[in-house]
Amino acid sequence: GRQREPLWSALKVSEVQLVQFHEPGIFNYSALLLSEDKDTLYVGAREAVFALNAHNISRKQHEAYWKVSEDKKAKCAEKGKSKQTECLNYIRVLQPLSASALYVCGTNAFQPTCDHLNLTSFAFLGKNEDGKGRCPFDPAQSYTSVMVDGELYSGTSYNFLGSEPIISRNSSHSPLRTEYAIPWLNEPSFVFADVMRESPGGGDGGDDRVYFFFTEVSVEYEFVFKLLIPRVARVCKGDQGGLRTLQKKWTSFLKARLICSRPDSNLVFNVLRDVFVLRSPDLKEPVFYGVFTPQLNNVGLSAVCAYNLSTAEAVFSRGKYMQSATVEQSHTKWVRYNGAVPTPRPGACITREARAANFSSSLNLPDKTLQFVKDHPLMDDSVTPIDGRPRLIKSDVNYTQIVVDRTWALDGTVHDVMFVSTDRGALHKAISLDNSVHIIEETQLFQDSEPVQTLLLSSKEGRKFVYAGSNSGVVQAPLAFCGKHGTCQDCVLARDPYCAWSPATAACITLHQTDRPSRGLIQEMNGDASACPASSSLPLPAPGSSSLSCLGPDSSSSPRSPWPALGPGPDSHRQVTLLPPFLGDQAQHVHALGTFHLFCQATGPADVHFLWEKNGRALEVCVPMQTHVLPDGRAHVLSWLRDAIRESAEYRCSALSSAGNRTSKVRVTVTRHGKLS
Repeated sequence: GRQREPLWSALKVSEVQLVQFHEPGIFNYSALLLSEDKDTLYVGAREAVFALNAHNISRKQHEAYWKVSEDKKAKCAEKGKSKQTECLNYIRVLQPLSASALYVCGTNAFQPTCDHLNLTSFAFLGKNEDGKGRCPFDPAQSYTSVMVDGELYSGTSYNFLGSEPIISRNSSHSPLRTEYAIPWLNEPSFVFADVMRESPGGGDGGDDRVYFFFTEVSVEYEFVFKLLIPRVARVCKGDQGGLRTLQKKWTSFLKARLICSRPDSNLVFNVLRDVFVLRSPDLKEPVFYGVFTPQLNNVGLSAVCAYNLSTAEAVFSRGKYMQSATVEQSHTKWVRYNGAVPTPRPGACITREARAANFSSSLNLPDKTLQFVKDHPLMDDSVTPIDGRPRLIKSDVNYTQIVVDRTWALDGTVHDVMFVSTDRGALHKAISLDNSVHIIEETQLFQDSEPVQTLLLSSKEGRKFVYAGSNSGVVQAPLAFCGKHGTCQDCVLARDPYCAWSPATAACITLHQTDRPSRGLIQEMNGDASACPASSSLPLPAPGSSSLSCLGPDSSSSPRSPWPALGPGPDSHRQVTLLPPFLGDQAQHVHALGTFHLFCQATGPADVHFLWEKNGRALEVCVPMQTHVLPDGRAHVLSWLRDAIRESAEYRCSALSSAGNRTSKVRVTVTRHGKLS
């Protein structure tokens, strides 16, 4: 018979080392959990949970299946749901319960159910707990969860229709939930949740807080269309609800608007897609990184904004509240509350000061405080980003997920490296350099351009990877592909803090993955490759005054010209001429992800420079360009592109100048098993 497809594949090409995991017949790999001590990556998919080797995810260690019975499927289908897609068990909660068990919840054909997964036998214990309020009914509904000291905090929908949103704590002794009221939650799309620990011995003897991030329909303003607003909400871990008012409900639920907008325009990014919490021993406090898109995103824009925890804490602990307004014919439905605020402060955690006033628990809080927070869950003050602006704005892309790694360059400077995934299966790696953003590289993680549903970072020494989950599988990528830079110039021009050139081995090596001393290594985060040893491998122009630069994503519009600017002179009338080898003569066939080179050279006025395009879009990666000034004032420019592709692509090289432009194009064809794609 026909040989069965392999269960996984490892794409190990010299250019890009990606390791993949996919189990035939299993889809929706959307829950990822990393066990730091076991070196295991747990993956929750549709009707299955897998344990994979975290160093090489193509090595499956265990699997457990949790399928829906035919009877349940039939009942679900009777309610108008699809038997093939919706009436299945999508794993939505995958959280650590103890050293020997995971807490797992699934949609279970619109009857959400939770169970314990024994890690020794890797079998479900069959507890069949009601998952209502912990896990969504519908695989299409939003959800988030975090396990805090053995108790599950969830944001999801509480009913079959998905019309009742809930933020809840599943606890045997003190279960709590949000009030079912529009001012509390108004059609939210849940994104992320995490616990913020009270610093030991610090502050006001307060409490750990659990933060929730979501996008919801605005209650403050009412227009013809539903205006979406990104929110951060928080509850206190010690909350036990109220005695009469807010019984078994949060007494500490407060929410505020997250601001992410471009200061120089009216562009507001009001849909929150994902959040990552950056923690580091050298950071005074956690930093939230959020990925945003505008609500009417016909321009294909995405942004990343970063927020200090203390900014959000200040809004909740000292900010003004909002109250419902009864203003007829006005778009504004909520306004700032300027009246007296009861004591203890509504929504506050129980602090040392509150305990001294005999408010030892939320059950002791006066009705006045509880009624106020019930009616005023929304803060008037907003949470503003660090530096008042986005860390990154990118056009022609829809970002989906983010993780951030803090690393140090050889010169001791610290860099927060953002890994941001797209809805077309790619991963962008970006850093802030000199008040501008530099996208170091774009890596295609999933071949079929499917959205990346989840990203997970492993930043442990000796295990630095990004794991990405999509509908079709999981991909593991190293934080840097330094080996793909074949020359010192390429290595330095990449401006990748993880990479440095080693003259001793004549290779671009990954820092932090080697015990080698850093002495003698070459890394310049400003992209100055003059420290590189002279290389004979590049077809450099004849001696003279020359400069080497990097064509990054913004070079064409950058005021800092990367070519020698001699000013207008007698040479400006001279035409631009492309020189052989012409790009059109460099057509080639390559294997998927096989490396290839393309060259372009031209002469023209002093301001001549290149623009590289791939399939009609300017390249995001750094493309080296050599400029050589000729005795008559004209310039000779040479640029070489090194790339690897999964699908056939058209490349265009344009020489642009004040005296006109010249363009050449070529098609690079990917061959698969001897056939052209």
